[in-house]
Amino acid sequence: MRIDLHTHSRASDGTDTPAGLVRAAVDAGLDVLAITDHDTADGWAEARRAAEETGLTLVPGMEISSRHRGRGVHLLAYWPDPAHAPLTAELDRVLAGRQGRVPVMVDRLRALGIEITEDDVRRAAQGAVASGRPHVADALVTLGVVPDRTAAFDRYLGWGRPAHVDRYAVPLERALALVQEAGGVSVVAHPWGRGGLGHPDEATFAELKDLGLTGVEVDHQDHDAAARDRLRAIARNLDLVATGSSDYHGDGKADHDLGCNTTAPDEYERLTSARATGTAGARRPG
Repeated sequence: MRIDLHTHSRASDGTDTPAGLVRAAVDAGLDVLAITDHDTADGWAEARRAAEETGLTLVPGMEISSRHRGRGVHLLAYWPDPAHAPLTAELDRVLAGRQGRVPVMVDRLRALGIEITEDDVRRAAQGAVASGRPHVADALVTLGVVPDRTAAFDRYLGWGRPAHVDRYAVPLERALALVQEAGGVSVVAHPWGRGGLGHPDEATFAELKDLGLTGVEVDHQDHDAAARDRLRAIARNLDLVATGSSDYHGDGKADHDLGCNTTAPDEYERLTSARATGTAGARRPG
């Protein structure tokens, strides 16, 4: 069984429609796929319909923008109730922040002599609910300013770059609690990579588990072999679920092909068991 638990569609910053994402997963030989668009469940219904037609098992999820000790953290939430009012309120606040900073970024880019407009960004977003920096980056690519998204972030949009604009993110402690309250389970995405926790130690992960964390994304393209070995050991020591995934964005991110990293079936079972029992940390059998 091949399981990929971190992917993005056009509902946020991927380039495939939700249905197209499902079909691409089937073509890649996946059996289980999680759709985890940034801060939204907007793609779930379309992806579910496509999954029912193909026989793929779909895990509905999202990647919540959060913050911990001054650092941005990406929190993967699986099976949360998207109608849970407190969670919805926080996601709305995050999305408003995403969209609200676009005009400011455009103004900063124009001040640098780059002829870009908000209409350029809207065209790049193609109606995405979770629009923001990746779509500004795509507009810069279309305009010929940079060759790809990575270059756009490195030169203009990343932290400390001239067109970077901060925005609201959910405090990680609150995000963990909200996911639990909404009936979901949570996994910290690429914790030692981009958008991670800044190489947290085992004690930090232990604190997060006490707050409701279920697992850690170990096998990710941002983690080299040494990082994966260490993170897997931490997950084992703390009885956290260890996942693996592609972080696929379609054409929006190179070297993140569907299924390039996968989650072991027994770890996936632990994740589903944690959801079923409502436990923060899924216990290993035996």
